[in-house]
Amino acid sequence: MKNYLEFEKEIKNLETEMDKLKSPFGKDGITEVDTNKIKVTEEEINSKLKSIYSNLNSWQKTLVARHEDRPRANFYIKNIFSSFTPLSGDRYFGDDKSVIAGFGLIENKSVLVIGQEKGEDLNSRIERNFGMMRPEGYRKCIRLMKLADRFQIPVITFIDTPGAYPGLGAEQRGQASAIANSIECSMSLTVPNISIIIGEGGSGGAIALASSNKVIMLENSIYSVISPEGCASILWRDPSKSLQAAEAMKLTAKDLLNLKIIDEIIPEPLGGAHREPEIIAADIKNAIIKNLKKFENYKKEEIYEHRKAKFLQIGRDQGFTKSSSLNKGSLSYKDTGINKIKSHIDKNKYVYGGLSLIIVATLLAILY
Repeated sequence: MKNYLEFEKEIKNLETEMDKLKSPFGKDGITEVDTNKIKVTEEEINSKLKSIYSNLNSWQKTLVARHEDRPRANFYIKNIFSSFTPLSGDRYFGDDKSVIAGFGLIENKSVLVIGQEKGEDLNSRIERNFGMMRPEGYRKCIRLMKLADRFQIPVITFIDTPGAYPGLGAEQRGQASAIANSIECSMSLTVPNISIIIGEGGSGGAIALASSNKVIMLENSIYSVISPEGCASILWRDPSKSLQAAEAMKLTAKDLLNLKIIDEIIPEPLGGAHREPEIIAADIKNAIIKNLKKFENYKKEEIYEHRKAKFLQIGRDQGFTKSSSLNKGSLSYKDTGINKIKSHIDKNKYVYGGLSLIIVATLLAILY
């Protein structure tokens, strides 16, 4: 049974009509299928999908990112990687079912795969804690990332979580430090790490595994420090203002690419990834292979510096560049020419102000 979002009512009606048209059994038993009408209805469905999905606002994209039928990490792992061997436990407390982690092959190349898994039905969602990881989940990922780094194996992460689990037990077991250590581990790797945001990229729960050389988003996924509902509750004390919050937060793939927070967007099939999961899985696989090839000739230090410079560059015009000073490890800020001129004028504004007055006085003396 398909699930439809609120803005897909017209599509639901058309697809219900399509199912009736395709059925060979009418009121009077077996009837002839009207292929022409089926073709017209299919075209109408595609037209509606194109019209709706090309004009989604930020809140509607949030709903698509959370769609019940949207492919999860487990689906992508099964369809992209071969010989996948899952590994469990953090060697301290236990195993966290909300994250799947292990080693697999992609085009005969070994990779570490980490996927935040929400679950596919009610029972599996409860077991997976709706993709909200506990401290032991992050510590499992840290353990495996360090193992991958030791053997120079690239790391691939699939991000899909509303955020880290905020329960009392998780806080008692060191949730904050587990997230911080996971970010530190991701940033310090000397192997390439690639993160794909396949649904929700929520809060520190996502950033803990998305501090990567390449951050890629599916077209209808979201990535933010808080959910729109949470933001609306804090700013307006009104969760119903989620649309305003979503628009202000710039959490869509297009907005984040413009802000240079992410590196790439993978287009989704018409109507979202849940309509053609095999196609989107193939596209993700191609994107992973393409990005891994970019780092094939990079040395360990270059991979680390690439990631470091990428994150230092966020929010700045030109980012940082290697300093020419004796301190080889330092980074200096690389400013634009216009900003340099503005800065120079600002520092010497009194000098330029005095010169301007002298020039004006001289001109007045000559004229009068």
